[in-house]
Amino acid sequence: MSRLSLLPAALRRSLKQRSALKVIAGLMNFDADSVARVARAAGMGGADLIDVACDPALVKLAIEASGGVPVCVSSVEPEQFPAAVAAGAVMVEIGNFDAFYPQGRIFGAEEVLELTCQTRALLPEVVLSVTVPHVLPMDQQQQLAVDLVAAGADLIQTEGGTSAKPFSPGSLGLIEKAAPTLAAAHSISAALEQACESTPVLCASGLSAVTLPMAIAAGAAGVGVGSAVNRLNDELAMVAVVRGLREALGSAVVSQV
Repeated sequence: MSRLSLLPAALRRSLKQRSALKVIAGLMNFDADSVARVARAAGMGGADLIDVACDPALVKLAIEASGGVPVCVSSVEPEQFPAAVAAGAVMVEIGNFDAFYPQGRIFGAEEVLELTCQTRALLPEVVLSVTVPHVLPMDQQQQLAVDLVAAGADLIQTEGGTSAKPFSPGSLGLIEKAAPTLAAAHSISAALEQACESTPVLCASGLSAVTLPMAIAAGAAGVGVGSAVNRLNDELAMVAVVRGLREALGSAVVSQV
């Protein structure tokens, strides 16, 4: 039986229908007030999943503030995951790595694979999502995705927003911003399908309401959106953005709050 069957029914359904929406508070965002705002917006806007930094207190806060939206925790230190799972996280994620690139910290294929093996050894029955670093050439991204699934990853996530260099205004600029992660979603989805793997792909980093449908068309089962929501200070605006993202995926908004 697939570990994905351990996820809440509504989240499983969204992944199956290729309409899952994850709202990302930020791997390095340990500000409780900020996380609470993101979680409330996610709950009111109809998100399927909230991604928070790997901290048990933030997990509990996000669950409560969102009205019960499932929580995923992100880290690059596997030993942090068990406490977050004990606090209520339904999924753990290695990555994404965007926050580390400005520091000059680069994650290669071998390190990501090792982190995956460590996490799976620590948590053999917990759903695991792993990000494929966008700094790798595309063929290496494809091979790493296949290797990660073989090592126990249940979902594969793409990234690429930090490497994009949009130079146009409006919708064209939003498409340029999303191009790297969209390309990765297409290539990795194709590679997994060729390897006879039905592993869902989450497309994340640099996405907006304009590009969410493109991510799904590229082969993703769901999307992850962070800065479009968490950079806002106005909670009503955050809710409006999440609702817009939900509607861009072609599914009705069901508020949890």
